[in-house]
This record gives sequence, C-alpha cells and structure tokens, in this order.
Amino acid sequence: MRLVVWLVRALLFFALFAFALNNQHAVTVHGFLGWRSSLPLVGVVLLAFAFGAALGVLAMLPTWWRARRAALPPAPAPADSKAQAPAGAPPAAHDSMAEYPPRVGL
Repeated sequence: MRLVVWLVRALLFFALFAFALNNQHAVTVHGFLGWRSSLPLVGVVLLAFAFGAALGVLAMLPTWWRARRAALPPAPAPADSKAQAPAGAPPAAHDSMAEYPPRVGL
C-alpha cells in the first residue's frame, strides 16, 4: 500500500513538474493604477493558488476558533471560602449554575 501511495505522489510530482516546464512563457499581469508586471505563467498560477489558499484559511479561522472554544472544558468555578464543607462532610447537592460564569449585560 505504501508503494502505491509513493507512486501516486511521484506521478503527481512529475505531472506538475511537466506543467511548470511547459508554461514558462512570460505573461503580463495588469494591476490597479497602471501597475503591470511580466512573470512566467507558472509563477502567476502559483501566486494565484497561494493567494486563494491563504484567503481560504483566513475565512475558516473564526469557525476553527469557535469549534476549539466549544471543545475546551469549562473553567472551574472559583471556590467560595464560606461555602466549603468540612473535610468529613458529605458532598452537597450539585448547583448547575455554579459551572458557568455570570453573563455581563444580560
């Protein structure tokens, strides 16, 4: 199985390498305010791919951060010195609101 994976990787590498060798013609890229540049076509394709990948990662960051925050365990409630039971006392009834911090402004 590992041999098949390496063969597929080698085939993909050589296909992309052949694409790069066949597309070395210079193209002119026209930008804003009269800016223009002459680059090889393979460079333009590579820059467009890199820009698109970076834009995709930046677009996904808020979703990744929200998912990570949702996966983290809740912070422990601060211990109240008055409410602590003596060492041998049975556990008190569970207070479900003690796990969550108060919401400011609601």
